[in-house]
This record gives sequence, C-alpha cells and structure tokens, in this order.
Amino acid sequence: QLRFVESGGGLVHTGGSLRLSCAASGVTLEDYAIGWLRQAPGKEREGVSCISSSDTSTYYADSVKGRFTISRDNAKNTVYLQMSSLKLEDTGVYYCAPLAPKSCRGAIWTSYLLYPEYWGQGTQVTVSS
Repeated sequence: QLRFVESGGGLVHTGGSLRLSCAASGVTLEDYAIGWLRQAPGKEREGVSCISSSDTSTYYADSVKGRFTISRDNAKNTVYLQMSSLKLEDTGVYYCAPLAPKSCRGAIWTSYLLYPEYWGQGTQVTVSS
C-alpha cells in the first residue's frame, strides 16, 4: 500500500539543527520528484524544498535558502531535509509529498503534488528561544 512517513522532528532551540526523513512504502521514490512542505499553526501550508527524481536539481523557498538542504538516498527509498540555523518561524508540521513531474519546475512545484490521501501525519518541528 502506498504510504509516506515523515520522522525526525522534535524540539530544538533557535540556531539548532534537525534532520527530517521521508520514507515511502508501496512506491519507488526514485520515480518522483519529492517536496517538503510545512504548516504552522494558523497559517497556510507552504512549500519548503523540492528535489528532482534524478537528484540533479533542487529548489528552496527564500525563507530557508542557505539553511536547509534536501537530499535523497534512492537505495533507501528515503528523502531527507537537513535543517540548520533554525528560527522560531520554522516551527510547524513538516510533510513530504511526491510530484507529478520528475523535476521540481521551480517556485510552482507545489502545484504538482500527488496522492494527498497517502501523505503521512507529518513530523512536528518546534523551535524555541
């Protein structure tokens, strides 16, 4: 059965780091570009980062550029989000999702999200001062 599971969240102080993982079952992640999204309390969901299926291109929201790094290990069917220099505004629930095309297509990549019914519960990231 198709399923996405996010993990690695937690409570961290400002300036700290976390590495999130997105694991999938029932699907080969290598066939898809994968994106990370987040949703903070009272705010709309926003796209954070995306990586192409071939790992040749990535995209980052301006708010995380230079602090977050997306990567993938297709042998492990897993996509990662390394988050550093965390800020209070990075707090939220982080989700991963596949895209229809194999590339991210720039800033509009969240328009191509697939299978929302199979997304995981997300992983909570809380940044405190």
